[in-house]
Amino acid sequence: MHIHILGICGTFMGGLAALAREAGHRVTGCDAGVYPPMSDQLRALGIELIEGYGADQLALRPDLFVIGNVVSRVHGADGMPKFPLMEAILDAGLPYTSGPQWLMEHVLQGRHVLAVAGTHGKTTTTSMLAWILESVGLQPGFLVGGVPLNFGISARLGQRMPGQARPLFVIEADEYDTAFFDKRSKFVHYRPRTAVLNNLEFDHADIFDDLAAIERQFHHLVRTVPATGRVVVNRRAESLGRVLAQGAWSEVKGFGTAESDFAARGEPHDFDVLHHGQAVGRVRWDLTGEHNQMNALAAIAAAEHVGVAPAQAAEALAGFQNVRRRMELRGTAGGITVYDDFAHHPTAIRTTLDGLRRRVGPSARILAVFEPRSNTMKLGTMKAQLPWALETADLAFCHTHGLDWDAAEALAPMGPRAVCSADLAALVTRISAVARPGDHIVCMSNGSFGGIHAMLLQALARNHDPAA
Repeated sequence: MHIHILGICGTFMGGLAALAREAGHRVTGCDAGVYPPMSDQLRALGIELIEGYGADQLALRPDLFVIGNVVSRVHGADGMPKFPLMEAILDAGLPYTSGPQWLMEHVLQGRHVLAVAGTHGKTTTTSMLAWILESVGLQPGFLVGGVPLNFGISARLGQRMPGQARPLFVIEADEYDTAFFDKRSKFVHYRPRTAVLNNLEFDHADIFDDLAAIERQFHHLVRTVPATGRVVVNRRAESLGRVLAQGAWSEVKGFGTAESDFAARGEPHDFDVLHHGQAVGRVRWDLTGEHNQMNALAAIAAAEHVGVAPAQAAEALAGFQNVRRRMELRGTAGGITVYDDFAHHPTAIRTTLDGLRRRVGPSARILAVFEPRSNTMKLGTMKAQLPWALETADLAFCHTHGLDWDAAEALAPMGPRAVCSADLAALVTRISAVARPGDHIVCMSNGSFGGIHAMLLQALARNHDPAA
């Protein structure tokens, strides 16, 4: 089959393309501003990429068009459609489907799917779970919305191992909508036998009216889990309690509280795994933050459902190397350390900074640099939570380019500790001027942040490193 993917450079669609290519399909695709790293990965797989969404791509004559959720029916200020290829597909009556639907029909069917859902920690927990299964020889397939450092790739098909009724497939299960023609959450297509509900807060204000609307989508996911399946749920999240109160037809295993099936005792970097109150394993690793401790418990509980003992899972996590852009060290200059992190929701920002504070101690300075880039943050829906999110930081720097709301006003409760600028270069100059040896600078965004990491390291080297 020849499939042509619209929006191929996104993490999900790029991973889908890699799976389709591995399965033997011919794959081509297009995107606006075909960009690395996904573009480099896809070209290395022999996948032809086309810039833009021109209607002339109909000449490729694929068997099926697979449509990413970046595609819409919107028109520009000139009255012309933003995605002329999609209009041409509709006019010609050609076959098309969504990415999640194609994935279910051509990859996930017949597999034991382990799906990881939640507002935060999906990528990390999915990567942990895949690594646990890999470490014990189960050769899982996976699709992750990032690049797990243990694997170096974001997706693979995996293998059926001897004695397995079904090959295993671990997937990051996103609640974002499927496509412009299918407004259900992506994860309702995946039909997992093991479903992890990691946490649940309000997000994606561009498509959900309120938290209750997201809770309904999570319950739709719960409805798809068979009676022989397992739902792994964070018992600290009241919202998930409301989800399960709507009905559950599968085994439910909880984690996170002392009374849960799975709990932790100890610091996030070194803790006992408790199963029904009894220590059954110990996790010692380099990760920080209570959120990663919770992610580990979720992965351990999910792995147990496919036969991995908690002690084995805990031992495997000692070798877990995290995911790119999750507190990823980008470099040090003049004694100042620069990290890159994907955090963009206020809760994720706070947990990231709290984790770093626990690691570096109370005396080291933390400089938080962030851009409100997600659709939710661009709308200003959660701007009032930003001072709370940044509470652990000594100084905060906000890149305000493209915002329709006043970030300086939102950050006013922080007083002089907060600095805002729409000019990225000016922001880098300001950060470099106040940074001093021993500081830790965390750059947080769900995008590339304009290459700020390299800009900062260069500026810090000029200002603080005599040898530079």
